[in-house]
Amino acid sequence: MKKAINTWCFPKGTTYREAMRQAKDAGFDAIELAIAEEGELTIESSPFEVKAFRLEADRIGIEIASLATGLGWKYSLFSNDPNEREKSKEVHRRALRAAQILDVDVILSVPGALKPEVRYDVAYQRSVEAYKELAPAAEAFGTIIGVEVVWNKFLYSPMEMARLIDDVGHPFVQAYFDAGNVLVFGYPQHWIEVLGKRIVKVHIKDFLTSVGNISGFRPLLHGDVPWAEVVKALRKVGYDGYLIAEVGPSDEVPHEKLIQQTSEALSKILAM
Repeated sequence: MKKAINTWCFPKGTTYREAMRQAKDAGFDAIELAIAEEGELTIESSPFEVKAFRLEADRIGIEIASLATGLGWKYSLFSNDPNEREKSKEVHRRALRAAQILDVDVILSVPGALKPEVRYDVAYQRSVEAYKELAPAAEAFGTIIGVEVVWNKFLYSPMEMARLIDDVGHPFVQAYFDAGNVLVFGYPQHWIEVLGKRIVKVHIKDFLTSVGNISGFRPLLHGDVPWAEVVKALRKVGYDGYLIAEVGPSDEVPHEKLIQQTSEALSKILAM
């Protein structure tokens, strides 16, 4: 397994070029870029503009682990609004196109945030149908859609996540696992063993269960994630990809030291 870090870890205003350089200097093997509606890399970016990030990463000497986006929170695959559902699918297609240009093998996908007006089983079926529709595009672009477990009141069991992947039934739709996200309602090592080979990328962050809400996220090794068990489970299922840190500022680690501390903590985790 190799070390990577998401660009969301860097202070606001940090350019992707600077984030790449800092990540390289801190000892990371790779960086995960993010695509949005505004900023350096957007769903409207031209192929030439996207390619520039690939060339910059090559120049700096750092790999690009994958491509993330938070737009699934805004545009849901299971919304009651068919226009929003179509917009979400278009966002996925544009992210897949960018990922192909960047030469990365996975995009992160949040299917949406469950709301009272969308019944759970309806959201599930719409998600399956949407991913089935998107799967051929993912295959054509050569990039897997990694469905991430997040705090969206949806897919809060490893059995459900595995079932969704299996119901879609396409090798280009798999699971993007987050060890910190699942700790509030389960055990990450259980998730890993249940999902097994369905896991194509891994986000890591730490979490204090005594806090139990969004304020409980912590820098690596400052929370309750059983890292030795997580690493053991990942090795057991044969995962050999990136562990991608997704951590934010906290009182425990000054922000100017966070990137280096995260790299050092990740090295300790990988040695477990």
